[in-house]
Amino acid sequence: MPWESPYTFLSKMRYNYTMSRIEKKGDFIKICVVYQLGLIEYGEAYELQKKLHQENMSGEIPDTLLLLEHPPTLTIGRSGSMENVLVSKEKLDDEGIAIFSIERGGDVTFHGPGQIVGYPIMDLSSRGKDIQRYVRDIEEVLIRTLKDFSIAAARDESHAGVWVGNEEIAAIGLSVRRWVTMHGFALNVNPNLEHFSYINPCGFPDRRATSMAQLLGRDVPMDAVIRQILAHFSEVFETPIEVTSAPLVTPIPRLIPNSHGIKVKNLVDSVRYIYPTTNQTVTNEVR
Repeated sequence: MPWESPYTFLSKMRYNYTMSRIEKKGDFIKICVVYQLGLIEYGEAYELQKKLHQENMSGEIPDTLLLLEHPPTLTIGRSGSMENVLVSKEKLDDEGIAIFSIERGGDVTFHGPGQIVGYPIMDLSSRGKDIQRYVRDIEEVLIRTLKDFSIAAARDESHAGVWVGNEEIAAIGLSVRRWVTMHGFALNVNPNLEHFSYINPCGFPDRRATSMAQLLGRDVPMDAVIRQILAHFSEVFETPIEVTSAPLVTPIPRLIPNSHGIKVKNLVDSVRYIYPTTNQTVTNEVR
């Protein structure tokens, strides 16, 4: 695929989206466009989210899902506080861990390499304007994905997220404005779990984080997990998914090892394909 600037690609996406509405006279099939961005600084991804959020609210682009990883980062949501960060600012600085206070719900969350982060930018006005259902649907996508890898995960009815016993394997934190979502989920695949000891995950002093790698006793291919996430996302949200490698941002070179000292494959792939809402083949179990 020839390289296009982010602005060129977004212009084409807006044009194609507008033309589909004209051709269907407003009765068009809603799709979700997926960008696999690789390892991206949190601040850059946050600015991209805000841009796409505004363009979705304006009806310029369709629903979007960003899939990526972050360098080591702590984010603190609206209900969070520094009291749930258990190490000093100097310790975080020494280890190169950034901190962001943001407008999503929830408390403190850690992001780092080996964790799949998903930011859906979705218009809920055509999905019943039901935020609770949206959260449950995100949880269902992740629960089904984990089941494909023989991990029995569940909800906690008192707190958004996905849990294995008393341990959090996926965090969920959202922001919704004019019924368009921002922020999203973080699934622990092969992260360095030591960093989670620096915080009370999601503000719980009596709970800890876990990962797919820890539960299975081996590293898990990130691309295999992404395939299952996308299949179940299409299934649960009943929407076709178009995956593209268009360069919205430039990923950070992959130099950071995962928890086992093995370099993780960059998420960026030169692919473009569709997950339909019907006749979708979903692998029952992935090994």
